Amino acid sequence: MIPVQLQPEPIDFDVEVRQKGLAWAAQKGIALNAPAPKGTKFPAYWSHSNKQLWTAYSGICAYLAIYFEWVTGASSTDHFVAKSKDVAQAYEWKNYRLSCLGPNRNKNKYDDVLDPIGLTPNTFELVLTTGQIRPSRALTDKAEVAAARKSITRLSLDSADHRDMRMKHYARYLRNKDAQTLKELSPFVWYEAARQGLL
Repeated sequence: MIPVQLQPEPIDFDVEVRQKGLAWAAQKGIALNAPAPKGTKFPAYWSHSNKQLWTAYSGICAYLAIYFEWVTGASSTDHFVAKSKDVAQAYEWKNYRLSCLGPNRNKNKYDDVLDPIGLTPNTFELVLTTGQIRPSRALTDKAEVAAARKSITRLSLDSADHRDMRMKHYARYLRNKDAQTLKELSPFVWYEAARQGLL
């Protein structure tokens, strides 16, 4: 995971997503800025902005820091603050993170994952030869290390499959030494390779 910059809200977001969501909550008598009543079924007005979210973030998953094509159907809108815990955040652009389906499912409604938007640079580091991800050894605050470790565990970022993916990305770079392509397709691997002087 690397820092992500919040992108501007689409022009039609307020009309097509926010206002429809707020009107639905008002009609149902559901309070904003509060947990949703048990069993609440949220209308997925945010689906209107799914492709806009993918485009705004250049197809880069906020949690895996990899590029994925829209046509794969793997794109999803993660509500960073779970909509079940704060109704007002269900229809807010700034609460949306572009995510592949896997990390979105792993994160679910949990609130113990570090936010890629506003993430401190160099919170995580990679071992490029193995694909391992770990809290940065530069972190000195125990709470920060624990939070980074929790995010890795919650999102399964250090699974064998995730390690294998990152190893392949770096191996492909080594074959052709195309740093720009690595940056576009696997920005975390590119960042770590650059930081470690391996490009």
